Amino acid sequence: MRTLFCKPTVFERFDRESFRRRLSDHVRRWGIAYLLLIVAAALFQAHYAFGLNASPSLPQRFFLIHKGELPLRGQYVAFRWPGGGPYPAGVTFVKIIAGMAGDAVTRADREFFVNGMPVGQAKTTSRMGLPLEPGPTGILPAGRYYVRAPHPDSLDSRYRLTGWISDAQIIGRAYALF
Repeated sequence: MRTLFCKPTVFERFDRESFRRRLSDHVRRWGIAYLLLIVAAALFQAHYAFGLNASPSLPQRFFLIHKGELPLRGQYVAFRWPGGGPYPAGVTFVKIIAGMAGDAVTRADREFFVNGMPVGQAKTTSRMGLPLEPGPTGILPAGRYYVRAPHPDSLDSRYRLTGWISDAQIIGRAYALF
């Protein structure tokens, strides 16, 4: 029961018919915009994704991934981690393509080269003190890529754990946003 000096409660002020009318007006005014926004989001998600590089392996942290676009040498690639080591299978990694099919990957001691150009030195242990085995060497076969990052602690193709990535692992080309 309301007294003369009390404000009406939310339930007392609620007018169901007024609410329906306002909702109907809102849907008529903004319904098409909401529908277009949902369609645009679905189309975006079908072709693009966002990637976050949580480690210091690359200078950039946030990437736009164009799904299905195969990157060229020197470009960023987003791929699914195959599993093993500190990461579960399916985690998205972003690295730089350093070697492609037909390129020669060689190693002198722990220094790796692609077509004679240095691409990084493999460490003997990880930052956590775990032993690291050097990655494969030889001619990259079709559908295989040597990936790298400029940081000395990057988990890339210098190590057996990562190895050469395959076409099946590639999500697409990654574009650095910031």
